[in-house]
Amino acid sequence: MILFLKRMVKRMIENIVQPQEYSIENIFLEHEYIIPIYQRNYAWSKDEIEQLLDDINDIKLNDINGKYYLGSLIVNKIERNRFEVIDGQQRLTTLFLLLSYLKYDSIKSDSLRFEAREKSNKTLKDIYETKAGYKELKNEEEYSTDIIEGYSIIENYFLGENTDFIFKFKEKISSVYIIRTQVPKDIDLNHYFEIMNTRGEQLELHEIVKAKIIGAIKTEGKITEVDKIDKVIAGEIWDACAQMDRYVQMSFSPDKREKLFSGSWNSFTYKSFDDIRKALNDSYRDKIKEDNKDELKPLKLKDILTKTKINLKQSNVNKEENERFESIISFPNFILQVNEAMNISETENDAGLDDKKFLELLKDRWSSKEKALDFIYSLLKYRYLFDCYIIKREYYGNHNSEGKWSLKKCKINKYDKGNKPIYKTTLNTDEEDENNLDNKQLTLLESCLRITYTSPKTMHWISKVMSEVNKGKTGKDIIKILEKYCCKKVDDSDYKNSKGFAVERIVFTYLDYILCRDNLKNYEDFEFQFRKSIEHFFPQHPINEEDKIKDENKDSFGNLALITVSANSKFSNMLPIHKVEQYKEVVKQSPKLILMTELMVDNNRIWDDKCIETHNDKMLKLLEDEINKYNDF
Repeated sequence: MILFLKRMVKRMIENIVQPQEYSIENIFLEHEYIIPIYQRNYAWSKDEIEQLLDDINDIKLNDINGKYYLGSLIVNKIERNRFEVIDGQQRLTTLFLLLSYLKYDSIKSDSLRFEAREKSNKTLKDIYETKAGYKELKNEEEYSTDIIEGYSIIENYFLGENTDFIFKFKEKISSVYIIRTQVPKDIDLNHYFEIMNTRGEQLELHEIVKAKIIGAIKTEGKITEVDKIDKVIAGEIWDACAQMDRYVQMSFSPDKREKLFSGSWNSFTYKSFDDIRKALNDSYRDKIKEDNKDELKPLKLKDILTKTKINLKQSNVNKEENERFESIISFPNFILQVNEAMNISETENDAGLDDKKFLELLKDRWSSKEKALDFIYSLLKYRYLFDCYIIKREYYGNHNSEGKWSLKKCKINKYDKGNKPIYKTTLNTDEEDENNLDNKQLTLLESCLRITYTSPKTMHWISKVMSEVNKGKTGKDIIKILEKYCCKKVDDSDYKNSKGFAVERIVFTYLDYILCRDNLKNYEDFEFQFRKSIEHFFPQHPINEEDKIKDENKDSFGNLALITVSANSKFSNMLPIHKVEQYKEVVKQSPKLILMTELMVDNNRIWDDKCIETHNDKMLKLLEDEINKYNDF
């Protein structure tokens, strides 16, 4: 087997065709791709498809330098301009669906085909030729439901967006490239594919960073007894912090939990990694001396990753708590947030949270032992602050129930039979006061930001909160800091002059926040949802042409509200009074829309030019006053 692999590698080196880059808009131009039978069916979900679309959409047209790379494609050349897809078929199929939806001339109906899967081929062909979606192609006996669902996700992504959005999106596509690599001609493809898929899980970037940081813990090229202990502590801290869907305290054993977070489990007072080592030293020194000889060796990458899996498995106690909470970001993104919080500045840079620059952004953290230990310390410190001051999704019963936005801290709850965690609202001044208005306000404000800036690389507010709390700022301070942050975003959007689909989402969401904040008791049941569709309350194209308003008022901010895509679809082109009477629950998605409804009812149930202009002036004045309040803050 070894001899075979050596020979295969030699042939690849001798015969491999150099990788080529193609703009994704031209990847199918004069090229045909066949997906072999041994590959699985199309299986990308909503998360993966929307992530690809978000990656493209996040490109800034005025900041494009060179090319943006989306991934790779490995192919085998069958004949001229015809290729068999070895790796990358999920991404390639998604790109075919996207280019079909956007009506690119660079693809044809047979640009992509599945070997011996006629249902899939018919689906791709009919989507390309008819640009039909789920409703038109719903016959499960004729069509692939997975491919149709993928196309429907792309449709919904652009639903409600104007032509300008699509035009800019297509501009961005021209800058996105994919690397296509061709395998040697004489290679056994079935065996190659088998090897490629049985080599084990690919190394993730955060695992590489872990290995490099722990590897940097050595003194003048040698590993001392203290270094050995530091490596073990660092590894355990890293593994604990990696479990994002539980409070970090619960990822340590009870004895270490009390040493790190006090007897009450809700305090972290250490100032450096040295302090942590002193607190935990005894827990590891005896262990190392007695029976853990492997710990005394310099940790190799393989050892570190193996230990991670073991540690995570062993620390999986209190299973019910692990299933209750859901983090709003992943562990790799949290690592970048910590890195940014350590170097916080007034100027936002999306690149600072760009996972495609993961190693580059973090490389200084393993440049010395001191920096490596400082980062491990910061990882734990900021993870504790993250758990206390950044919202989570909290589920009651099971994950099938609808989760609620939650801002709570973990504490000990002492029972006769043992200690268990209890969760209290973070900003409570009175331990029994679960209705603390400050806590409700901060929860509302953070959820406003969460549903507005959905891409991880744009969630700079998280590092800002962690950094400010670390400096000693209180909950009330954080509210003011985030309100100022939002005001700047609104002001920068040119909200006064924006119309229709050009109005940025933050304008709607922050306005809704203000309306709730100023009347929390009346909006105590309101909760931000993931809304991305701009609703024209008086429709752009009313069913009855006799019902009219001024053209300039249709795209006026006074006629707009932000609701979910599904809600916008329900409203369709109905008149405002019919919308609110038939879909009362939709109205509750936006406090702004509630005010619009109330204004209409008071106006004899008619939404007219006067209502639009009155509401527009009032809302813009409300935003202006809010911005002016923070100009000197």
